[in-house]
Amino acid sequence: MRVVLVRQGAGHGQALRATATTEVIWTLDAGTEDRHVLYRNGSAELRRVRIQRLLDEALSQGAAATQEDLAQALHVSVRTIKRDCALLEAQGVCLPTRGNLQGIGRGQTHKAQIVGRWLRGETYDQIALHTHHCPASIQRYVQAFVRVAHLHRQGFPDSQIALLVEMSPFLVQEYLAVYHQNDTPECRERLDEQIQRLERHKADRKPEKGGR
Repeated sequence: MRVVLVRQGAGHGQALRATATTEVIWTLDAGTEDRHVLYRNGSAELRRVRIQRLLDEALSQGAAATQEDLAQALHVSVRTIKRDCALLEAQGVCLPTRGNLQGIGRGQTHKAQIVGRWLRGETYDQIALHTHHCPASIQRYVQAFVRVAHLHRQGFPDSQIALLVEMSPFLVQEYLAVYHQNDTPECRERLDEQIQRLERHKADRKPEKGGR
């Protein structure tokens, strides 16, 4: 779904026609991943997962969505969105709505929370049980985090990491914050194993000398 949202950093209190906007592509239905959440956790939890996804997608494309934007896209009332957001924030999830972006440093987005749980030893199934995200999504977040951490160890600046992994600078900073917050021998060992797998996968994909 293509939507027009206010650009990140646009000032508050001015007429909408005078506010900078940008077009964003939102994934309203993630197919199998969403069906997995629906069957395991119900429609209310699926809506909350979608709220987090839409806000992340807006953020990564330079936009800031409001609760009204979310309500319109998900075909529910603003009151329902407010209730869902309050519940998620009570669980410690930082939601990058337009109203929250100025104080976003006070919390962690769901992706950062999920990666932190994985680093501390939880399995994908355990994380799925606690966060209501499907294992496929969790695996994707972890794999992206491993790439970010690996590039950070190699000395790449945050801005270049964001370009290389096609990720918003904000999420790169979130992942690196999790990386530094969990700098223990156990977490480093878990991360090292994944980085080694990443390196082996890269080596396996390289063509042999003289090959096509």
